[in-house]
Amino acid sequence: MSIVELLLDTAKSDTDLLISNNEKGDNFDIPRMVDFTLVTNDKQKAETARDFINDNRYGETAIQEVDQQYRVIVHILMPINQNILCSVSGLVACIGKIFGLEYDGWGSELQNRKENI
Repeated sequence: MSIVELLLDTAKSDTDLLISNNEKGDNFDIPRMVDFTLVTNDKQKAETARDFINDNRYGETAIQEVDQQYRVIVHILMPINQNILCSVSGLVACIGKIFGLEYDGWGSELQNRKENI
């Protein structure tokens, strides 16, 4: 899959999840911890991607080993307005492509409260 196809697919998946969260009353303006996941069978690739993300301060990472796969979890405290979320998600997807990991999307807890201004 080309980078353009990856970005288009990622943006569609991100938007679909945002629509679902919106229907549940999520307030996208409220910052929350968002977890982006990259997956590989190769521990070295996972470590290289983790180090790249940490070195460039894109987020804080952890590697989890699950069923002989390595998951690089990127934690970022951020609001999830569509333009912000899709930009960060696209970046993580591109990092995965560059280092040979599969991007497995993102997740966060819904924030239903009104933000105090």
